[in-house]
Amino acid sequence: MFALTADQVDSRHGDDLVDAELVELSRIGGVRLLLPPDRSAGDELQVATPDATAALDMVLHLTRDSRWSVGLAIGDVRHPLPASTRALAGSAFVLARSAVEAAKKRATRFALVVEPGRHPDTETLQPLMDMLLQLRARRTPEGWELFELLSTGISQKQSADRLGITPQAVSLRAQSAQLRTESAARTALATLLQASEESMSEERRRRK
Repeated sequence: MFALTADQVDSRHGDDLVDAELVELSRIGGVRLLLPPDRSAGDELQVATPDATAALDMVLHLTRDSRWSVGLAIGDVRHPLPASTRALAGSAFVLARSAVEAAKKRATRFALVVEPGRHPDTETLQPLMDMLLQLRARRTPEGWELFELLSTGISQKQSADRLGITPQAVSLRAQSAQLRTESAARTALATLLQASEESMSEERRRRK
């Protein structure tokens, strides 16, 4: 299971963003979520999913600006499942708490913790996640504008028409924003994250 915990940055001096973010995460995760996203405590939210791509999509959404510290953990979930996400238990949710606390001290505002015994492990996945987040952090507003357009499924030529620029200019903007690099990295990372989630820890092997 992927457990994601996010803590709003400096919430005492701004509006509570949790409720609006829960709606957005529900939209992003959709049927891939274990249960609906939930406010876990105060200005924190929690999400759980067995799907690596959904987990990565939500991490990238939350880390796009500086409003959230985000922790992601890979571990087990205890059954039977409760009625709400905030009541979920298991190693994934204990580790997600450690992850979000670590995220508050990191430049990317993100930390990943993988349950010991799973592979790929934390030391393998965290640097790869950091590189993707740093790539996105360097993107210009114009790059994000193109990213948003292409995310709707339209072509670069159609994007050029919408933006009122030439296809060549769109191509240069896409190169500068490293959109193809991000797309390839997201696919590769999702594969590695899913492999870790599906791997069995040594403790679980002993129990079997």
